[in-house]
Amino acid sequence: MEQINIKYLNQDIKRLEYIEGKSDWIDLRAAERVELKAGEYKLIHLGVAMQLPTGYEAHIVPRSSTFKTFGVIQTNHCGIVDNKYSGPSDWWHMPVYALRDTVIEVNDRICQFRIVKNQPVILFDEVEELVAEDRGGFGSTGRK
Repeated sequence: MEQINIKYLNQDIKRLEYIEGKSDWIDLRAAERVELKAGEYKLIHLGVAMQLPTGYEAHIVPRSSTFKTFGVIQTNHCGIVDNKYSGPSDWWHMPVYALRDTVIEVNDRICQFRIVKNQPVILFDEVEELVAEDRGGFGSTGRK
């Protein structure tokens, strides 16, 4: 089990919890009330700063209901937080773009995260041909 030091913006922010057996993704919540008009962009404060274990990074993505519920999309599609982003003012945010007028309230669950091990060092070996089965190119299901 890994331990993560976490700092909350204030006492109004609901505390994060890992729910055993449900999912290994952990919900993040809005730390501020946000009103957006269609076409507006905003960095939504998530109310947390964390010190991730060495060798890990966090992947932040929208919840499956975020677009349907709030009409926003995450502009970077997947936010990556490395373990060096752990200072006292390194607060987590979610960059969003509104496709319709919307209101997000404090503690609304808008995104989720998980921590993953950093990629190992990769060496690339240039070859003339690849020897795996040809699946048919981009967009192919492998069926001919």
